[in-house]
Amino acid sequence: METTDTTQTSSTPFPNIPPVIESNDSEYLDSGVPSTVAIAGHPLHPLSVTFPIAFLAAALGSDIGYWLTSDFFWAKASLWLIGLGLAGGVLASAIGLSDFFRIERVRKRSAGWAHLILNVSLIVLSLVNFLLRLGDVESRILPWGLVLSLIVGTLVSISGWFGAELSYRHKIGVVGAGSRRYP
Repeated sequence: METTDTTQTSSTPFPNIPPVIESNDSEYLDSGVPSTVAIAGHPLHPLSVTFPIAFLAAALGSDIGYWLTSDFFWAKASLWLIGLGLAGGVLASAIGLSDFFRIERVRKRSAGWAHLILNVSLIVLSLVNFLLRLGDVESRILPWGLVLSLIVGTLVSISGWFGAELSYRHKIGVVGAGSRRYP
């Protein structure tokens, strides 16, 4: 005989495990909140994070390449990748901060705060990593440059997960007609 569990209290198809993952039926059912920085309704923040994520992840790869080969090419590549990731990250942060401060729903969710804190940490750690290597790109990679790149790579993944929570679970920065205030 087949039984069904009728004790579920949320109609969202997601677990409700606060404060790590929060679900809200009204957010799930509404059309979503558009981004405050968009062109023709297309949000710019998801577009602007693509290159910084790629550059900082590639910097970890080039640091590992240097560690394995001791080839100066990988050391120079890491410096450039971190610099470009940092510059792109500052731009993406400015766009993301606009949504954070202008959309109340973002500030009401732990995912919004976690995403903000992680991204500020990423900018600071990337700046430290860049400045550490600036005078001497080769001798600073091992061990601290590699360690910083590994931390940044890990935090980028976690922050991206929280950013996806904001977009897909809380429908923030999507094409929708919802209110910027909390539903």
